[in-house]
Amino acid sequence: MKAEIIAVGTELLLGQITNTNARYLSQQLSYIGIDVYYQTVVGDNLNRLKQAIELASSRADVILFSGGIGPTQDDLTKDALAEVLGRSIYIDPSSMEKVASFFEGRNITMTENNRRQALVIENSHVLANSTGLAVGIAIEDKEKYYIVLPGPPKELQPMFENEAKPWLLEHVLTDEHPIYSKMLKFAGIGESALEEALIDLINDQSDPTIAPYAKEAEVTIRLTTKAATEKEAMVKLKQMESQIRERLPDHMYADQDIGIEEQILLMMTGMKLTLTAAESCTGGLLMQNLTAIPGSGNVFLGGIVCYSNEMKEKMLNVPRELLEGEEAPGAVSPEVAEVLADEARKILDTDFAVSITGVAGPGSSERKPVGLVYIGLAERNQPTQVFELNIRGNRESIRVRAAKSILYRLWLRLSELQKESLPQ
Repeated sequence: MKAEIIAVGTELLLGQITNTNARYLSQQLSYIGIDVYYQTVVGDNLNRLKQAIELASSRADVILFSGGIGPTQDDLTKDALAEVLGRSIYIDPSSMEKVASFFEGRNITMTENNRRQALVIENSHVLANSTGLAVGIAIEDKEKYYIVLPGPPKELQPMFENEAKPWLLEHVLTDEHPIYSKMLKFAGIGESALEEALIDLINDQSDPTIAPYAKEAEVTIRLTTKAATEKEAMVKLKQMESQIRERLPDHMYADQDIGIEEQILLMMTGMKLTLTAAESCTGGLLMQNLTAIPGSGNVFLGGIVCYSNEMKEKMLNVPRELLEGEEAPGAVSPEVAEVLADEARKILDTDFAVSITGVAGPGSSERKPVGLVYIGLAERNQPTQVFELNIRGNRESIRVRAAKSILYRLWLRLSELQKESLPQ
């Protein structure tokens, strides 16, 4: 099955908003075995939208729309599709009742144009909108399948998951075995190095199939297989996962789609360990990523952003002779990274502390190159470790990679402790 996604909205063409819906839909369709061959963006113009639909119908089996189904006169997706298919368009009574109830419940006078949110096309299947008012539709026409979804992601995503995907599985993928996927997460290794380690499995077109995806400082592998039952699929997925884990034991940190921050918090919660941080060039980025996860307060007790030398000295007791003077190693040095980690751990009396100090750019600092970063890992009753990084990229990339790198080192140490605690 070949699919095309048509995102509707002049604001997309003008760059006023990002087309995140296409990314979401492409991922979700791939999980159920529908390949997206084309993505189209078209403005709020009836003729151009009709042309886009006709072109999509000539080259794809499944056409999905996002946007253009709101209450205003420039919301034209259903109008255009109805004209292309030669079908009538009308107000669906049950959908209209929901729209009217929304305004009545808030004691607001409903304007006439809100009736457009209840429009449906003749002989279509209504897709309920659990988080908004504009109703979606699904249509089968001459062995082509059309799905119309709202534009706001908070409405599109639940509608696709709860309404559109079940309809696709029932009407489009009836002769196929269900597709099952499993996500494996990796850190401390780039996409090219990971691919090289698994190249024979990837090239063999094995079952399950292996698809790597890279983002900043982490790599994800999606394993996918078809099977008659979930139990049969899980056996195949687990076998492939074991092969991959055996090859990359120092890099595979999770067998589910979570970030390394969440995995560390899960591990430290189970081990009843606590953590703090001292950040210079990352300016609190690491702490932000940790505290964004619910329940992080059980592990992460707090931290210090010590951007200036004055803060390093006053808050974390870094000796001035390390920071200033011709012979001083400077703020960006292994010596300072070690003191930052040690002092942060002592001040909050935690089991672990991490530190980051470096040059994020765009200009050099202390006559040291952009991308030079030192990260420290302090542990109760253990020598503090310091690692040197030389990171390429822009300022944001350097900050993200530095934060991910120290988390990777912490994950490695936690993994060692877990192995040591296992019965011999």
